[in-house]
Amino acid sequence: MSKIATRIPLGDLDPCGSRQAGRRSGLALTDEGPAVGLADGSVRAFDSKGNERWSLSGEGSAITLVPFADGVLVGERSKRGGIRFISDGEERWRHDAADVIGDPAKETRFFLPMVVDAAVAGDTACVAARRYERQDGGRHFESSVYALAPDGSIRWRYDADASPISLAPFGDGLAVAYNRCPGTHDGGLVVLDSNGEEAWTWDPEGESDEMLRRVGDVSAADGSLFVTSHADYRGYRLTDGAVDWRVDLGTPRSEGDRVYAYPNHVHATESGVVFLTGNSFPEEGRETDERHPNEQSAFGYALDGDRMWRADTGGFSHEVATDRDRLLVPVAQHFRDRDPSVHGWHLLDVSEGRVDGGDCEGVVTAAALDGDRRAFIEEPVRYHDDGTVLGEYALRRP
Repeated sequence: MSKIATRIPLGDLDPCGSRQAGRRSGLALTDEGPAVGLADGSVRAFDSKGNERWSLSGEGSAITLVPFADGVLVGERSKRGGIRFISDGEERWRHDAADVIGDPAKETRFFLPMVVDAAVAGDTACVAARRYERQDGGRHFESSVYALAPDGSIRWRYDADASPISLAPFGDGLAVAYNRCPGTHDGGLVVLDSNGEEAWTWDPEGESDEMLRRVGDVSAADGSLFVTSHADYRGYRLTDGAVDWRVDLGTPRSEGDRVYAYPNHVHATESGVVFLTGNSFPEEGRETDERHPNEQSAFGYALDGDRMWRADTGGFSHEVATDRDRLLVPVAQHFRDRDPSVHGWHLLDVSEGRVDGGDCEGVVTAAALDGDRRAFIEEPVRYHDDGTVLGEYALRRP
C-alpha cells in the first residue's frame, strides 16, 4: 500500500456524515499542477511543488472541474449553477445554468442547480447541468447539456426534463446518460450528433414508474458505448442502439433480504471495460443486514464480454478519474459497515486489475489522474456511532 505523502490543507469543513450527502469538492490536473474546487465555491490552483499559483472565490460548491483550452472549466452546485472558465486566476467567461433550467425552488443544497459532469473533445467542452424540485407530489427535473467553444460561445444546447448524470464524447457527437426520467423525456441514454440533434436513444429494462432509475454512467470505446444500468443493475455494451452483450453486476440475490447493488461507474478503452459497483440496498425499505456479494467492487471485462478480473474497493466512490487504460478510484466510507480502514484509493488497469492503492485517515471524495500524476481530495468524516472525527480537508498527492 502506498501512502499519500504530500498534504496541502484546504481550510475548515464540516465533517461528512456516515451517509454521504453528495459531492462538495472537485479536482483537475492541468499542465501547471492541480486545480481544486472547494466546498465554499472557491477555486485554488497549485504548481507541481504544492505552491499556490492563484485563488478565486465562487458560490455554492465547485464540484466539476476539467482542463480546457488554456485554463480550467469549473461547474458549481450553487444558486445560479455557474459554468465558469478560469485562466491564470481570472474568470474569462461564464454561463449561469439557472438562466435555462430555472432558479432553485428552495435555497437548500439538494435543490440547487448542479453542474453534474463535463467532458472535453478537441476544442469543444460539453457540460451537463440539472435542477431538481417537487411538483404535484412527484420528482421533477430540468436539465441542459451545453457544447461550448473556447471563447464561451454556445455551439448547441440540448434540453430535457430529466436528470443527466454522465457525458462521453462519441465519434463527432456526445453520449448523455440520464439517471432519472420522470417527465416527457424517456431515454436513459441519448446519443447526440455534432449539431446536438438526437441520433439514437436507448433505455434499459425495468419497471415503469415515477421513481425508475435509468443509466448510471456511460463510456465510449471501439465504436460502441458501455453503460451501467440502475434499472436492472447490469452492465451493457451497445452498438448503434442494439445490445451486443450484458453482464450481471448488482442484480438482486434471493438469500436473506433481496438486496441489490448499483453499478455506478464504467470506463472503457480498446483494452477492455471496467464496471464499478456501490452500496447494497434491500428491495423493500432502506435498512438491511445483508450485503450483496458484488457490492463495492470493480470488474474488468474484455470487449467481447468475457470477465478478466475482480477487485474489491471497500467503500463508496463519488467519481472515478481515468487516463487511457488506468482508473483512479477514490474511496469514502462503507456507509453500512462504517469501517475507516477502507478510506483511501485504488489504481486499476483495464486489463490487469488493481496495480496500486493507498490509505487515508479521512474519506477520499475526489481524484484526478494524468499519466504518473495523481491527486486526491480528503475530507473529514464523523462516524455517528461514537462521534469520532477522522481526517481533514486537504489536497493530497502520493
